[in-house]
Amino acid sequence: MTKATLSVPNISCGHCVSAIETELAEMEGVAAVEADAETKTVTVQWDAPTTMEHIRAALNEINYPARP
Repeated sequence: MTKATLSVPNISCGHCVSAIETELAEMEGVAAVEADAETKTVTVQWDAPTTMEHIRAALNEINYPARP
């Protein structure tokens, strides 16, 4: 299982947190997602077939791009 915390500057409210958590939780292989509006971070735990590239692409699709 892989775990990473991403900086996502566009997070500003509870709606943002909910949208991110819902989108990523639906991905096959994602075990846990926690978005935080205060720190503007998203912590994700996943296994195959999901990859970091898939997670970043999903965040981009919903207008919450992650910083490197």
